[in-house]
Amino acid sequence: MADEVRPAYLQITDINTAAEAPLYEVLWKQPVVENRRLPIEPTFEPNCDLQPLGPPSVTANALVQRWQAPCPLGDSIVSIKGLATSLTDVMLRVVDQRGDYENFILRPADPTIDLSTDTVSSVSYLVIGVEHLIFGLDHVLFVIGLVLFIRAPWMLLKTITAFTVAHSITLALSIFELVRLPQGPVEAVIALSIVFLARELAQDEQQRSVLTRGQPWLMAFVFGLLHGLGFAGALTDIGLPEDAIGMSLLLFNIGIELGQLVIIALFLLFARMWHLLTKHLHYTEAHLYTGAAFAMGILASYWTIDRTLVLL
Repeated sequence: MADEVRPAYLQITDINTAAEAPLYEVLWKQPVVENRRLPIEPTFEPNCDLQPLGPPSVTANALVQRWQAPCPLGDSIVSIKGLATSLTDVMLRVVDQRGDYENFILRPADPTIDLSTDTVSSVSYLVIGVEHLIFGLDHVLFVIGLVLFIRAPWMLLKTITAFTVAHSITLALSIFELVRLPQGPVEAVIALSIVFLARELAQDEQQRSVLTRGQPWLMAFVFGLLHGLGFAGALTDIGLPEDAIGMSLLLFNIGIELGQLVIIALFLLFARMWHLLTKHLHYTEAHLYTGAAFAMGILASYWTIDRTLVLL
């Protein structure tokens, strides 16, 4: 659950070519994580009878189902059962007879939408970015590790900026399909990057590698490329339309950066409070940093082993 970024995709298409009863086709791509499908499913009006269009198919990261419905789904209420207890989101696209479409986002806090009244809100993609940075524990640990590793404000800003630029590059490359890597190995290496950072933190500064001591921004840039592929790979593997990928990745990336700023601010506040609470004790800021480094290393080592075993 450390990096649970698996959006589902629901498409409702008006295929009625006559003037009689309405006819819609429904496409549902349900995320599959570690060979288990997420327990979510779309629900429509009770009197709408969906007819399956063949058996379900399975891709690398999704269960794909198609139905046909003789009901006016384009103006109906759509809900995602089970979404409220998950960390995922559902991208909904409604396509009319002319091929024009509207995109919506269904999130755990609001799993139901009334298509007859609700309007498009692209800001939701930005909110998703913030949420998935904050709730994606491996990304959170890496950002905290950078704050622990670098004390000088200017170098910290430079390093975080390098991490941000790297995120943007891999997201853009994914949009244009210039880079495509399997999601499993990427996630394993992301966990390994945290192990590396924790190991560096746990050592005395003189014993750290030349790269991390002299140019930590370069290390952050390289690992930022991997972390960017973590989300981009999840979206492309689920098989969303290209234009939906472009918009979601752009705003998601902005949300990621806002989430990073939130994490940095909260951790610095926590470190300051720790200093005030322990200044009369034998605990120092060094104890906090060392303890955090070992906790990061243990947790990231578990993720690395777990994600590697899944690939075997």
